[in-house]
Amino acid sequence: MAKSTSSQDIYNSLREMIINFELYPGTRITESELAEMFKVSRTPIRSAIQRLEAEGYMSVLSKQGCFIRNIEIDELMQFYQVRKTLENYSLELACTFMTDAALKELSDEWDPDKFMDRSDNADEMESRDESFHIAIAEGGGNIVLRNYLADINRNIRVIRRIDFTNDKGIDRTYTEHHDICQHLLKRDLGAAQRSMLSHINVSENVAKTLTLSQLAKTRKRLNQLDK
Repeated sequence: MAKSTSSQDIYNSLREMIINFELYPGTRITESELAEMFKVSRTPIRSAIQRLEAEGYMSVLSKQGCFIRNIEIDELMQFYQVRKTLENYSLELACTFMTDAALKELSDEWDPDKFMDRSDNADEMESRDESFHIAIAEGGGNIVLRNYLADINRNIRVIRRIDFTNDKGIDRTYTEHHDICQHLLKRDLGAAQRSMLSHINVSENVAKTLTLSQLAKTRKRLNQLDK
């Protein structure tokens, strides 16, 4: 691997390896091994690991080393179940308290006929998708709810990004986000909640299917290497 002295470069490389399952979930790796891999000292390695741990991609156990976050599909689906309940309440508050001006601005950002600031980058889309849901929660005025949703996002981020690796998922997100905003502008809570539930269900099923597929492919590759 080419030398990379920047902590940012190391962070980017490790994150991409985790997302693409090049580092298999649950794998233990030490700072020394990573320093050897990137041909750098432990200092930039440690900085990159701290960021990845904070974002939920890795866990660090004292005297044991670093572990790639283990993907437990059942646990992730439970996060989605809680998310649906929180999003439902978030819409209720937004429908009551979010101003027309704020909803119109958010709606314009996701208008599929305008595609303002359209991005085909999975990382950027994942970040923008999170920001959309957080904006609705903030518009409702309940900061505790907003923080709970942010924590849920952190826990499902590793698979949520997968939904934005193709144009179909990106196009669908623009359309569904715009529809939700339009329902809120009409103060039609029931329609907004139905659209949100459908939006999350599709994202959940796509992420789950693709994650299981990628895990199976990676496990098969690793088994072949062990032979």
